[in-house]
Amino acid sequence: MKFGAMVATKIDNWQLLKEAEDLGYDHAWVPDSQMIWSDCYATLALLAEHTSRIKIGTGVAITGTRAAPVTAHSIATINRLAPGRTFLGIGTGHTAMRVMGMNPTKPKAFREYLRVVRALLAGEEVEYTLDGQTQAIKFLHLDRNFIDIAHEIPIYVAANGPTALKSAGAYGDGRISALSEPADMTAASLDQVKVGADEIGREFPSDFHTAALTTATVLKPGETLKTDRIIDECGSQVMAAFHYVYEVFKLTQDESIVPPSIENDWEAYCQRVAQMETPEEKRYLELHEGHCSYLVPEERRFVTPDAIRTFCLAGEPDEIIDELRERERSGLKEITLLPPMDYARNVLRDFSELVMAKY
Repeated sequence: MKFGAMVATKIDNWQLLKEAEDLGYDHAWVPDSQMIWSDCYATLALLAEHTSRIKIGTGVAITGTRAAPVTAHSIATINRLAPGRTFLGIGTGHTAMRVMGMNPTKPKAFREYLRVVRALLAGEEVEYTLDGQTQAIKFLHLDRNFIDIAHEIPIYVAANGPTALKSAGAYGDGRISALSEPADMTAASLDQVKVGADEIGREFPSDFHTAALTTATVLKPGETLKTDRIIDECGSQVMAAFHYVYEVFKLTQDESIVPPSIENDWEAYCQRVAQMETPEEKRYLELHEGHCSYLVPEERRFVTPDAIRTFCLAGEPDEIIDELRERERSGLKEITLLPPMDYARNVLRDFSELVMAKY
């Protein structure tokens, strides 16, 4: 099992991920969401210059806000600073697009995006379509070392639906999902990934990487999942799940998508959204406040023990280790922690010292 650290992308907080390297984490993921955080590639450049061992990359880059050649050249530029330890995490942009009132990239377009990025990072010439015009493109001036594609840049795809999973198998080197995905679903998802590789005649990589995003809190003597510290350390991750489910529910009106752990609070949460000050047509401007960064005080009541258990790793060290072992048996190869920014240092340190050291 590998361990990843992810923090809200604040350009002058790169030190937190340098500390993660010192604590023994294997990967440092820097999220991409243009309306709520700093620029991920500028932050990665600083991180590249101040680290030497930890693998660094986007967690995840958003397809809807950058053209495919731009994403390829941006991560290849970071690879010039950290050759051989750079990766590209990439996704359709649920939050990054929703906070602008827009939809994530559709599956077919996402697959095409991955195809182009994969080819460019492999140093190939590839057909690229923009605004209805298709032309062959490739990186020039490679001998001048503006970018580095000589050292491989793995592509880790954020994928859940069947089409995205198959695209990950066709063009990716790994997959990142949410920890709330049950262990048996992880194995089933990998089957879909393998189908995607087969469809294009690609040999499925034996080292295909699988990571799950969450946060963690290690219980200390006398604490429970209702303890304020535990809520502080898990709250932003739990509420990000609420925000995600609400956006999908708003489109589908399908109550079956509401996880059982939040069903008892779902009506109250919907009422909370209905009472937001932002007009309904602009409510996306308020809905994602605090996303994976901090807990909005009015939403603290929704961070229940059941929700914490579903979306976070929480418990005594041995309990967390047992869950990690089970996840590993199901095919998971990495746990990636995204704690709230005000508690990130404590979360990453506790998990390293109390869980990773014993694992």
